[in-house]
Amino acid sequence: MNQLQQLKQYSTVVADTGDFLQLARFAPQDATTNPSLILKAVLQPDYAPLLESTVAAHKHASLDDIVDQVLVRFGLEILKVVPGRVSTEVDARLSFDRDATVARGRRLIALYEAAGISRERVLIKVAATWEGIQAARELEKDGIFCNLTLLFAFCQAVACADAKVRLISPFVGRIYDWHKKSMGAAWDEVARSLSNDPGVQSVTRIFNYYKQHGIATQVMGASFRNVGQITALSGCDLLTISPDLLAKLEASDVPFERALGADLGAAQPAVTYDEASFRYALNDDAMATEKLAEGIRGFAVDAGKLDAMIEKLRNQ
Repeated sequence: MNQLQQLKQYSTVVADTGDFLQLARFAPQDATTNPSLILKAVLQPDYAPLLESTVAAHKHASLDDIVDQVLVRFGLEILKVVPGRVSTEVDARLSFDRDATVARGRRLIALYEAAGISRERVLIKVAATWEGIQAARELEKDGIFCNLTLLFAFCQAVACADAKVRLISPFVGRIYDWHKKSMGAAWDEVARSLSNDPGVQSVTRIFNYYKQHGIATQVMGASFRNVGQITALSGCDLLTISPDLLAKLEASDVPFERALGADLGAAQPAVTYDEASFRYALNDDAMATEKLAEGIRGFAVDAGKLDAMIEKLRNQ
């Protein structure tokens, strides 16, 4: 049994890609996308016709409308391959606008439903800012399930649970990146691997806290840099994995044990955050503050590049 097959015994495997042509090989349950992955896909010759035809069909609509049509078109193609859900992300430039995020989430769901897809098969992906979390709270009340992304701090996870969001995506690899860069020459790769990896430790703490307190929000580890990070989180509710790492898991037969779920560790007291305490806790975590801001900026840049491609096609 290869490592991918082993992993599927412990966690729901999700493909982290906009390249739906690769999905069938790995038979994931769900798939996630983001602006960077969609941009990467539409730059490939295989996907250029999909972008061109979508823009042509809606060229007189507003730019925002066309972008949403493109995102949903990719989502629809992904849902032909995966039996579960697809995550479609709200524009990162709305990360600090609660009302606009709510409106965009509702519009994305309306487009999916108009195409015959039930809302249960879609997760609206939103950055885990205070405003994003409150937007998700409103969307969840409408029966619109949300995936809170760019999550680096414990306070973000607690606030998401309080908002009763369906799923969170803590970013393992980006936490690892920050600590490795911060420690410089003092970083010991072997000593900080597997369960000692700071990204793995962050997700483990959140997972154990959720289970200890009976929180229904699902935890989906994301943003992996190596197979060791993935196997060290086996047993997490879901794991979203890039195609290259899925291929490495598939190619290895090295056995590993379930890492999360059997022992929830020391009891963690229940905590809660209002807006002021959330902002202070996030500000007090240098890693989370820097990586959240960096992630929003990066997704915003790629969203702008996609805008420019669409505008060019629309004006041809």
